[in-house]
Amino acid sequence: QWQLVESGGGLVQPGGSLRLSCAASGFTFDYYAIGWFRQAPGKGREGVSCISGSGGSTNYADSVKGRFTISRDNAKNTVYLQMNSLKPEDTAVYYCAASMRTMPTYREYEYDYWGQGTQVTVSS
Repeated sequence: QWQLVESGGGLVQPGGSLRLSCAASGFTFDYYAIGWFRQAPGKGREGVSCISGSGGSTNYADSVKGRFTISRDNAKNTVYLQMNSLKPEDTAVYYCAASMRTMPTYREYEYDYWGQGTQVTVSS
């Protein structure tokens, strides 16, 4: 049975760093692109970053470009999101999702599997 499990969230001060992990099981991991999304309180879910199945292509939302880095280790069936220079506006529940498309956009219908999310809170 397929599963995506996010971890690594927590409370961090502004300017700090966190690394999120998305561990997959139950499907052929390197066939799937993985996207990170986030949902802040009272707001809709937005796309943050995406990486192709091979890891050769990546994309970032303008709001995180230069601060976040996405990567994957297909041997470990895991995708990472390194988040640096965190800001209070990065506070959200972060979700990973898997897509059969080579390089999906951030339209949610393009994703086949979703994780349950991990909370990231940036506050002093």
